[in-house]
Amino acid sequence: MTEFFQQLINGLSIGSVYALMAVGYSLVYSIMNFSNFAHGGVIMFGAYFGYFLLAVYRLPFPVAFIGAAVLTALLAVVIERAAYSPLRERKAPFLYFIISAMGASIFLENIIIATIGPTFRTYPQIFSKEPFRIGSLAIGRLDVMMFATSAICLLLLIYIIDYTKIGKAIQATAYNTKASALMGVNTGVIIVIVFALGGFFAGIAGVMFGMKYTVYPQIGAITIKSFIAAVFGGLGSLPGAVIGSILLGIIETLTSGYLSSQYRDLIAFALLITILVIRPMGLMGKTTEDKA
Repeated sequence: MTEFFQQLINGLSIGSVYALMAVGYSLVYSIMNFSNFAHGGVIMFGAYFGYFLLAVYRLPFPVAFIGAAVLTALLAVVIERAAYSPLRERKAPFLYFIISAMGASIFLENIIIATIGPTFRTYPQIFSKEPFRIGSLAIGRLDVMMFATSAICLLLLIYIIDYTKIGKAIQATAYNTKASALMGVNTGVIIVIVFALGGFFAGIAGVMFGMKYTVYPQIGAITIKSFIAAVFGGLGSLPGAVIGSILLGIIETLTSGYLSSQYRDLIAFALLITILVIRPMGLMGKTTEDKA
């Protein structure tokens, strides 16, 4: 039983980081109805920003942490302006947005390889390796920080979406872009804000993932898992993205603990295929028409 609870704690930790990644997908999908595959590149840059601010410029951890998130928010806005805004203005087909997103993702990854190099980099140690102990359970300090930070960020996002004017405008734009524009909502600004929010949380996720593992140009591939989580919970649904991420994290750690780590990706993709076949809108999603 102790092993089960230990795996459950590990699953909550990694699932909370998946959730931060997944809400970026869901935010963009809720507005533009396409999956922003460049999101992985933004997360990768977040991991690198955090590393250089901490290891090279030796900034205090809170400053480097927030600084990396702000930089990735700016990067996400630049990507939207350069890769997606011209397509929106020309009312390009849905497929063009997908191709542009994939191109942006490859471009970001190769920028890092060409300038910084493919070398793996390790964050300096910030937290003590001595875990918290509750009976026979050992909880890593970094895992506690990851879960607590993710929970605070997600609660902050829920507050913004549900209780602010910007959040109401985002909800209205997600529901009907044309009607929102007719009612005076500047949908172009709302889209920029959505990308900035997604980029901010992507930066936080990138730093935490880099701290737990290592930093390398292909680290953005981990967003495949967050995409699976977003589909599982329901693309466009923020609660669905969070629930899907937590469940995926737990499923993966239980699979690794009781079967083998070699099966964790197999289980994840089997889950994606099953959801797409049985319930394409996910646990909490809804059927929508293409907006792009």
